[in-house]
Amino acid sequence: MRQLEWTKRSFLLCLGISVLICSVIYLRARMPAQPKPQEPPRCRTFCTECKALLPVLEEGLEWYRRDCQVETYILKSRMQCSALTRELHFITRPLSLEEEDYPLAFILTIHKELELFVRLLRAIYMPQNVYCVHVDAKAPWEYRAAVRKIVSCFQNVFLSSRSETVTYAGFSRLQADLNCMKDLSKSKIGWKKVVNLCGQDFPIKSNLELVQYMQGKQWRDRNMTPGVKQPPAMSHRTQLQHREVMGSHVAQKGLGLKKGPPPHDLQVYFGTAYYALTRAFVDYVLLSPIAHDLLEWSEDTFSPDEHYWVTLNHIKDAPGSHVNGGWAGEIRAIKWKDQEGWAHNGCEGRYVRDICIYGVKDLQWIINTNSMFANKFESKTFPEALDCLEQWHRNKVLNQATVTIEPSWLLATTVHSNSSNFNSSAGT
Repeated sequence: MRQLEWTKRSFLLCLGISVLICSVIYLRARMPAQPKPQEPPRCRTFCTECKALLPVLEEGLEWYRRDCQVETYILKSRMQCSALTRELHFITRPLSLEEEDYPLAFILTIHKELELFVRLLRAIYMPQNVYCVHVDAKAPWEYRAAVRKIVSCFQNVFLSSRSETVTYAGFSRLQADLNCMKDLSKSKIGWKKVVNLCGQDFPIKSNLELVQYMQGKQWRDRNMTPGVKQPPAMSHRTQLQHREVMGSHVAQKGLGLKKGPPPHDLQVYFGTAYYALTRAFVDYVLLSPIAHDLLEWSEDTFSPDEHYWVTLNHIKDAPGSHVNGGWAGEIRAIKWKDQEGWAHNGCEGRYVRDICIYGVKDLQWIINTNSMFANKFESKTFPEALDCLEQWHRNKVLNQATVTIEPSWLLATTVHSNSSNFNSSAGT
């Protein structure tokens, strides 16, 4: 009996030890593995020409972009909005009291390149501003759904209540801006001026610099619509009747059918389609019989957005009018092909409709212009140019901030050139 009892105890002891060992092995297997050192992101590195525009780093350090898959985040991510905006590096607080006290409104008219839209929006985004996004009605459903998704994450960003099928140089392009203006006029945000953008623009000035520029002596309480009396070479645009082939092109009606004179004996001006307008002027555009009559008269003209705003801004009684403005107002840095050799030294990217699609070697010229925005960029054709200007711009924005910088606002970090360990950097 004693031997049986000893054998039983020995068996139970062995069984207990075995259970203990198995439990330890099981628990260790369930424990999360030690985190591996973070690998450098597989982003495009900044090229040599770009590094010359960025802050100089200590020897052995290099700039690395943190943001490589913008479209993937939007199209495939199931993140909540708080995580999505953080991962996409949106700025979430006003950066200065001066900016907070002078909110701006933006109209973005887009139809392609989702990545470029998101990068433009985050470059100009500030929580005190308000943004109306007009998506071309002919844009693919997937594109419109993706834009709707990102817009839904912000209380101060919304889609235009009416979407146009936009035609290049057509009345529909002007109507798209007016649709957003009607929506913005109802906004509870007390915006001071509205700026219109297309999807291939990118800012040069920071939000603070935009505020300071628009509040400066020259432009305080004034509209910015660069342009002059319509030159004879452009008179066919408004003297002959045109028709818009929806979503395709604009053509003359018949064999040169002439239009009647502009209403109210208005002098027609010619200028840029881009502007910075006071809120009072926007109300005038929406409510004035003169503005309404000019709009109706413009329906069968060629590229009416290039005469409508600047013509109204030369009416003496219009709020914020600038009757002697001429081409004043540094709104857009654009390299026109016919200005090559005197306004600029050529396009380092490629010309499309005689406008330069910027390459990275064009950036120094862009920065030197001191304009508000630059046009045009393509995220797929010349991605290095957009990468570089975006980082240069974000560095400037954060350097001017009077609040503590959040880590998620950084678009790039520094990394040792021979190591995978990242260093936190504010981009200064």
